Amino acid sequence: MNYKILVLDIDGTLTNSKKEITPATRTALLQLQENGVKVVIASGRPTPGIRKVAEELELARFGNYILSYNGAQIINCQTGDIIYQKTVPTELIPAIYDAALTHQVGLISYEGDGVIAATSIDRYMELEARINSIPIREVPDFPNYITFPVNKCLMTGEPEHLAVVEEALKQQFENRLNIYRSEPFFLELMPQNINKAYSLEKLLNALHFTREEMICCGDGYNDISMIEYAGVGVAMTNAQTAVREAADYITASNDEDGIVQVIEHFFAD
Repeated sequence: MNYKILVLDIDGTLTNSKKEITPATRTALLQLQENGVKVVIASGRPTPGIRKVAEELELARFGNYILSYNGAQIINCQTGDIIYQKTVPTELIPAIYDAALTHQVGLISYEGDGVIAATSIDRYMELEARINSIPIREVPDFPNYITFPVNKCLMTGEPEHLAVVEEALKQQFENRLNIYRSEPFFLELMPQNINKAYSLEKLLNALHFTREEMICCGDGYNDISMIEYAGVGVAMTNAQTAVREAADYITASNDEDGIVQVIEHFFAD
């Protein structure tokens, strides 16, 4: 099969445990793009948190793409154009805020190049800000503060408690929001239908590619949709069990240049 597009999650997939792209992985991805293969970064991170990775891989030079907020936004790195975007319905923000207070979990969203916290800043919110290298601040009266479109909200909390909250919110917001965990301590509240697979289908249509020509690599729960959708779904050895079970191929871990192994196995000349 002549694969034309490689889609990569960032944390736990493209980057190692130090949140770095190794020289071997960077070199392999630059060569892949030189050979005409499209490379897409697909992450739950906000757009500002992906820019450094996109620059390191020179996605703009090759006319490639980033898919941020778990698919709520797709951007052409070369032109800066938004290819696709969907936002959380503004009328749901008060109910989301009330749910966070009721279940005693943290709640954040994003404004410009920063994280905004609806509740007291906890260690998981600080982790989100640190991962993305963007500032975080608490805002008063979150429901009335949000007068602008937001691509997603994120709840934070201890994994066991957040698992219970996830099920409760799926019932509360059924058919209005797409809700799932990207990490055990991160609960994503997304626009309805939005996940990585849904948005990748939009991108494939724009590029006139088929899903059979696409390979998707990931390690987290939010990667399952694209791993199942792709022509070849790849899980890292370090992936969550459910992710490995959904995959067609298991590669080496993110600390062992697993992406290089994928490139050598599926894109060999």
